[in-house]
Amino acid sequence: MLKVLFIGTAELAVSSLRALGACPDYTLVGVVTQPDRPQGRKLLLKPSPVKEAAMGMGLPVLQPLKIRSEESLSILSDLAPDLIVVAAYGQILPQLLLDLPRWGCLNVHTSLLPKYRGAAPIQWAILNGESETGVTLMQMDAGLDTGPMLAQQTTPISREDTAETVHDRLATIGGELLLKSIPDWIAGRLPARPQPAEGMSYARKIEKQDGLLEWKLPARVLWNRVRGLVPWPGAFFDRTENSATAILKVWQAEPLAASNGEPGEVLTVDSGGIVVRCGEDALRLRVLQREGGKRLPSREFLAGYPIAIGEKW
Repeated sequence: MLKVLFIGTAELAVSSLRALGACPDYTLVGVVTQPDRPQGRKLLLKPSPVKEAAMGMGLPVLQPLKIRSEESLSILSDLAPDLIVVAAYGQILPQLLLDLPRWGCLNVHTSLLPKYRGAAPIQWAILNGESETGVTLMQMDAGLDTGPMLAQQTTPISREDTAETVHDRLATIGGELLLKSIPDWIAGRLPARPQPAEGMSYARKIEKQDGLLEWKLPARVLWNRVRGLVPWPGAFFDRTENSATAILKVWQAEPLAASNGEPGEVLTVDSGGIVVRCGEDALRLRVLQREGGKRLPSREFLAGYPIAIGEKW
């Protein structure tokens, strides 16, 4: 029976962990995840999604502050894994750890490599208007998502998709692709292919300011921003109210053809939404949220928060 060490942190990795745990061909000798982090207004320590899942499965959990420390490497070496599987962990693995297992370290990465190496491949695929994305299973090396590829599976990105829906779909695909590929990898039937140099891109970490809706940009760019930044940080814009600035979030929108008005000008306000002129065409805002309020369809939002045609944001 193959001894597997799982390394992951985010919700994205939970499907792969559970897929391995449910397969009788593998023994999970341990789960490595990031330390508990303070969250919420009270800054209470909260375990990672992977830790919560691992504890529910009765698996031993390790949470080193730095996985490359001598103490961490000694503990992981004593586990003597035949294979290491990594998904959405958040730290770079040292070469000593990569060289530890007989069958190497496999990484479940949620993009079609070499596109979107890095921390936020799902968000940037939508932000950049890609029509499809997918999962790449790769053999890890010392670089950032630069290792040779073993398998890929694609999925389309629809108009209705957000980063949240694509995340959940790719998490499931990742677990399935992992279970399907490991036997062939161990048997030597799955050759590792170097990533092509052409088409490489980097998906940097998302920051809060990335959600700002700049009305001078084309409507389609802003629409992708709304879809690509659910649930965090969300797309938002500033509106002046009685000499004060209010931040409004937009959770659903759609681009529309338009030729009149100036960027940031409210063109229409009705039960179907708030139409705002952009640098190119217009954006209909369908679900909005005030600071401290609930997400509301535009009809309900406008009932308690009037907006006038001709306003400029």
